[in-house]
Amino acid sequence: MEDTLATNPLLDFSGLPRFADVRPEHVAPAVRSLLEDYRTLIDQLTRDAAQPTWDSFIVPMTEAGERVGRAWGVVGHLHSVMDLPEWREAYNAMLPEVSRFYAELGQNLALFHKYKALHDSPEYATLSPVRQRILDHEVRDFRLSGAELPDALKPRFQAIQEALSQLGAKFSENLLDATNAHAEWIEAEADLSGIPDDARSAARAAAEKDGKPGWKFTLQMPSYLPVMQYADNRALRERMYRAYATRASEFGKAEWDNGPLIGRILALRQEESRMLGYRSFAEVSLVPKMADSPEQVLGFLRELAAKAKPFAVRDLEELRAFAAAELGLDDLQPWDVSYAAEKLRQARYDYSDQEVKQYFPEPKVLDGLFGVIRALYGVDILPDEAPRWDPDTRFYRIEKNGDLVGHFYLDLHARETKRGGAWMDSARSRYRGTQGSTTPVAYLVCNFPGPVDGKPATFSHDDVLTLFHEAGHGLHHLLTRIEELAVSGIHGVEWDAVELPSQFMENFCWEWDVLCGMTAHVDTGEPLPRSLYDKMIAAKNFQSGMQTVRQLEFSMFDLRLHDEVQPDSNAAEASVAIDKVMGLLDEVRQEVAVLIPPAWHRFPNSFSHIFAGGYAAGYYSYKWAEVLSADAFEAFEEAGAGKGSLLDAETGARFWREILAVGGSRPALESFKAFRGREPRVDALLRHNGMVTA
Repeated sequence: MEDTLATNPLLDFSGLPRFADVRPEHVAPAVRSLLEDYRTLIDQLTRDAAQPTWDSFIVPMTEAGERVGRAWGVVGHLHSVMDLPEWREAYNAMLPEVSRFYAELGQNLALFHKYKALHDSPEYATLSPVRQRILDHEVRDFRLSGAELPDALKPRFQAIQEALSQLGAKFSENLLDATNAHAEWIEAEADLSGIPDDARSAARAAAEKDGKPGWKFTLQMPSYLPVMQYADNRALRERMYRAYATRASEFGKAEWDNGPLIGRILALRQEESRMLGYRSFAEVSLVPKMADSPEQVLGFLRELAAKAKPFAVRDLEELRAFAAAELGLDDLQPWDVSYAAEKLRQARYDYSDQEVKQYFPEPKVLDGLFGVIRALYGVDILPDEAPRWDPDTRFYRIEKNGDLVGHFYLDLHARETKRGGAWMDSARSRYRGTQGSTTPVAYLVCNFPGPVDGKPATFSHDDVLTLFHEAGHGLHHLLTRIEELAVSGIHGVEWDAVELPSQFMENFCWEWDVLCGMTAHVDTGEPLPRSLYDKMIAAKNFQSGMQTVRQLEFSMFDLRLHDEVQPDSNAAEASVAIDKVMGLLDEVRQEVAVLIPPAWHRFPNSFSHIFAGGYAAGYYSYKWAEVLSADAFEAFEEAGAGKGSLLDAETGARFWREILAVGGSRPALESFKAFRGREPRVDALLRHNGMVTA
């Protein structure tokens, strides 16, 4: 065994992942070995005629599954943050086998009977409520995995699971490749008018890296957004917008077109749902969530839309009037919206995002984030050392009164080999097993601009919000006190509640006592002036109506797509035509949107959340979690009233105890009510977004 560990770092579970040692060639041998060990264990347990107990059955199953999850988790993480050809090949080579294994696992009737036997045994009544909840979820999940399907249907169900995993990975890869493929080369400095200096410097560096003169702008967010928001060159904005809006579509390389993948994903999800006895995939998706039915979710979205749309209409009318009167844009186009909005913000509130950005150098922002966490929860965040996948990555430890709570990796800057967006993932969970206890480890990943010209990276306020958001996810995982793996940290939390801790953290980015301690002008070192802060607060809800209906558009489209759209029956291979997908999106937009994109816009082709992530028929959870997070934050507003700070340690301790610490060990609604003492209300969200009438 020592030789195996020495030669294959993916099989070493004694500590942190060995990123300095792991190579693509380690993937297949390690994963196959772990899957074979897991299969052998399952065979032994299901052949054992003895009554299963928690210790004899659940514990070995949990520990074998945890080993597979940790090893495959490292592989999946590297596929996301270091998407080099050899890592992509190694990941995709094993993905079908891993998907097939989990599909077989979920359909193993003998295994299901063992779980049911324990669930129905006298021991169940003696178990803790946490362990009873785990068993309840196991039985439910087996049914959703097709365990009770007739044997004749199980191979087809397994094939669907395998195909969906491959299609999701391919969707993400196509999007990354299409994003990286486009570049705008600027040769004349006059064409850079309006673009901030730091964005220009980054574009110059990108061109120099390619050995070319001029400036290179890409579709990566740190490059794309400054062009759309600040470039006076309207033709450049239009080209960038069109390229971004048509990524991974029929307008580019055929092999990167996600349209056919969308059609197959939807058809396979629908087929899977019908096999399980549900009318639609939306119904399947909601089984483990807080919401009861697609109709209930749709009602929530429409109620919020009815309240938000009048504010969105007003926002757009104001923007169009300003663009025509002040910018000479009588025909405001989608590629003008961010640009005109920034000009209007500057005119109305006398500041720009770029001005604010200079006060958020990366080191100060991190100090400020860690300070908030320390004030709320009494923990210390300290630099630590560990093998990393990229020299730019950092590693930290969290301590409480000198005792280790957990670790996290921080990977902040955009790279061409890194998929877009921001996310938190688990490297290891808190667990007490036969080999002792493990502390949790998290990955926090963002795509912010990096340092330029010897200066530290500076973050926009939106970047700061994103960082706090992902840190909130990380704290949910790291501050858990539950030591049962299935419900430790983020595990077992209803998907429509999992965004509560992350969106909750964003609220602190608007508080003066927080911001003044995490800002220092990148050139002068001066903190954020109170006068500029006051302008930011005045502009906080600038176009919040438009932003709200945009999120409602995405949520409603996702839900209805997975609840209403049927595959084409006359196709050789069941699929949903992209025209049908776009037709539904147009219908949703007519109901809730105020900005209608051009007909050639292919938003679904880059909607990774629902086609390559875990948010299918669940994107609404962002809005529902906003309701929960705004209501939860209101408790801090109440506790801090008149004190000059909302960083109330007593309320923070209660939030930790009732929300973060319990993970998925009890229903999310119970956790919320334990913290707030009542059911959630939508009022705080509407107030925070300025959508209240006098």
